[in-house]
Amino acid sequence: MSKTEIRSPLPGTFYRSPAPDVPPFKADGDSVAAPDTIGIIEVMKTFQELSAGVEGKAIRFLVDNEEPVMAGQVIAEVEA
Repeated sequence: MSKTEIRSPLPGTFYRSPAPDVPPFKADGDSVAAPDTIGIIEVMKTFQELSAGVEGKAIRFLVDNEEPVMAGQVIAEVEA
């Protein structure tokens, strides 16, 4: 099985859901399609959606909700 890493395109805070009281975009173990939103990165009150960019049968997050991330940091892995 191959794994593809999803990396943060920029530094900021990673959010797994669109709002605090809403379920996450994707949970560990969910399948993903390339255009699926998996989270949001917030930088100075600007929010950028992060798409999977790859199709796979299971996603595993390496970053928790509301955790700071750096540009290039691996946020999740997708199993093909």
